[in-house]
Amino acid sequence: MSNTHNPYDKNEKTVAGYTKKRYNEHMHRILFVCHGNICRSPMAEFIMKDAVRRAGCARDFEIASAATSTEELGHDTHPGTKQQLDAHGIPHTPRRARQLTAHDGAHYDLLIGMDGENRFYMRRICGTDAEHKIHLLLEYCGESRDVADPWYTGNFTQTFADIDRGCRALLAALTKQ
Repeated sequence: MSNTHNPYDKNEKTVAGYTKKRYNEHMHRILFVCHGNICRSPMAEFIMKDAVRRAGCARDFEIASAATSTEELGHDTHPGTKQQLDAHGIPHTPRRARQLTAHDGAHYDLLIGMDGENRFYMRRICGTDAEHKIHLLLEYCGESRDVADPWYTGNFTQTFADIDRGCRALLAALTKQ
């Protein structure tokens, strides 16, 4: 992943493909994004929250999720996603789908989309990505493919496997010394 930053600014450092200001170098703010914020992005949110908790670094992370569309606003996590999280012992809480905002683009260090269409709309909503914050989840696994949307495929098991692998790779990239 390419990263552009001012090499003369001693208050910046590069972490997992993005630049962070040193004043808060240990806090990683991650927003997972999908089309409706009921299947893939909340699955990633809860998987990542569980992973950082198990790694003992939950206090170093702010993790949330959002949608690019307005179609599912206010709805809770899809039952198929909840079923996969339960099957793997990953805690989840009731929530309401929300849409990505331009403010999110400024607030979060990383905006992680699930597919190319998500990335397109993330850039449209947040504006230019001069800080290289917008990525696809499977990039962290060295893959250039999308996480399939189980709303259409019905295959929540495969989606869980892809998101779990992507979140593990992302956590490894963010926590490596």
